[in-house]
Amino acid sequence: MTLAAAALGVGAERRHGARATGWSRAVLKVMLFGIQPVVTFFNIAHLEFTRDIGAGLALGWLALVLTGALAYAIGRGVLRLDRPTTGTLMATSMQANTGYLGLPLVITFLGAGALGQAVVYDQLVQTSFLLTVVFAVAAAMGTKAGEGVRERAVAFFRNNPPLLAVVVALIAPAALAPDALVDASRLLVYTLVPLGFFAVGVTLASEARAVGGRLLPPVTRTVGFAVALRLVVAPAVLVAVAAPLIDLPTSYLLLAAMPAGVNGLVVAHVYGLDLGLAAATIAYSSALVVAVALGVAVVT
Repeated sequence: MTLAAAALGVGAERRHGARATGWSRAVLKVMLFGIQPVVTFFNIAHLEFTRDIGAGLALGWLALVLTGALAYAIGRGVLRLDRPTTGTLMATSMQANTGYLGLPLVITFLGAGALGQAVVYDQLVQTSFLLTVVFAVAAAMGTKAGEGVRERAVAFFRNNPPLLAVVVALIAPAALAPDALVDASRLLVYTLVPLGFFAVGVTLASEARAVGGRLLPPVTRTVGFAVALRLVVAPAVLVAVAAPLIDLPTSYLLLAAMPAGVNGLVVAHVYGLDLGLAAATIAYSSALVVAVALGVAVVT
């Protein structure tokens, strides 16, 4: 499905050019302002909070903060990137595709019994981190968030409707999130897969047209660092901070090693980060994880 959607996006851009770019931007806005708030509200409102969940949340957040800080140091100090590109490096290193790729892989390799812990990690670590820290990084580093702290703070809240959904979900009575609506919202998540990868395909084709090059961008130092930060550094940091303190669930480690999520492209578009780097990181990291997963499935 992901390959087909990306190919559709490439074909649309090659045939329709600027019109396809407009469609891609509209798709990203629908994802952010239409689909994600609904999914976020029902899944957060349905969760039951415990002390163990709180501890796992704190350690997961710490690991992502450290990964993002390392990405910033590499971007500014080693690669000498500008602010928008450094922001993209940070966002893609911290934002993983734990929902519509990670959860199916958990079921496939660890069994349905591990799904409960995986959903907690997806919602309370990755999703909540996306809506707060990743969005804040994008607002601070992007070119579309205005100038100065005040304008960027306004942009953070204005362009972050899923965060409002979280706030409402935390104070809403459980009756507003019955099982049927929660199940429906989780089905709605799967619409994000073709929509997101359609936008990835359009962006890759648009970038290739702009530079007159091949469809997939070359694996530059920046792209290599971005993929390594997401697939290697992020899970390694989680092990380093959690292993001495808790018995780290295998599902947490698997989710931490997921590729960059398409939400990174949404964030890059809305706040003015580097769309080309975001799309390249999503494409390469997703291809690597899917290839490894298929290889493991065949062997086992």
